[in-house]
Amino acid sequence: MNLTQLPIISVLSDNVTVAQLDDVKVIRVIHDKANAAISLHGGHVLSFTPKGQDDLIWMSKEAIFNPEKAIRGGVPVCWPWFGRIADPAHGFARNNEWTLIEHRENDNGVIIVLGLEASEATKAIWPFEFEARLTVEIGDELRITLDAKNTDSKAWNCSGALHTYLNVADIASTTITGMGPTYIDGLQNAKLCTGEDTLSISAAVDRVYTQPENTVSVSDSQRTLTVTNSGHNAAVIWNPWIEGAESMADMNNDGYKTMVCVESTYHATSLEEAQTVEPGNAFTLTTTIKA
Repeated sequence: MNLTQLPIISVLSDNVTVAQLDDVKVIRVIHDKANAAISLHGGHVLSFTPKGQDDLIWMSKEAIFNPEKAIRGGVPVCWPWFGRIADPAHGFARNNEWTLIEHRENDNGVIIVLGLEASEATKAIWPFEFEARLTVEIGDELRITLDAKNTDSKAWNCSGALHTYLNVADIASTTITGMGPTYIDGLQNAKLCTGEDTLSISAAVDRVYTQPENTVSVSDSQRTLTVTNSGHNAAVIWNPWIEGAESMADMNNDGYKTMVCVESTYHATSLEEAQTVEPGNAFTLTTTIKA
């Protein structure tokens, strides 16, 4: 993603500007440590390029940037649920406009804080009060923290994921470790399976790993990316392969060759079985990505 070509709407500091990308506003960060872009639509990290590196984040060449649709690629925020346990799939956070709350910067990088709060639109889907903050720390590594506080008078349940699409040189030469031995296979009617210590992908993969290490490593022919998570109970690994890519209008047909999702996930099979958050408490999920 060429950040320098985006039309500038406003300048917030030497390192932070607001730019326009089709129909969405993007927080653009250009810093000595790294460049990044975050869409206000969805609170969605679109790009993270440390100095001297290729982008660590994969974006579809056919991604649609408008407020009516979730963005294909980047780091979608799946909340207040992950998956199809309620409607819409993956919750409403990735389809709502977030607000820029704060930006800070120093020699080590830039911190962007976005906010999303309950509205009539969100309560029509999920009838609870909340105050969500997404903190994006951009430096030698990318750290994303979702912190969703219960501001209601009653407890609510939620699950979620930071649905990271990683940019790899070639999926055929990519190996993944640290995901743990057991997984729920979404392509086999949620069958519980046991896998190998190292995962190589040569067909569609849709797995919820139930005993991941805190750090999952993704190695291709050029570099190793690490994804370190907290607040999770699972790691999701996904690649749609050629049939899946061809079925999605917002994904280029060969896009599966250069991406794999490794997601910090709090997984539940229903909202009733999801994490209970009492009034005044928060649901927190973090992912840290580096090369």
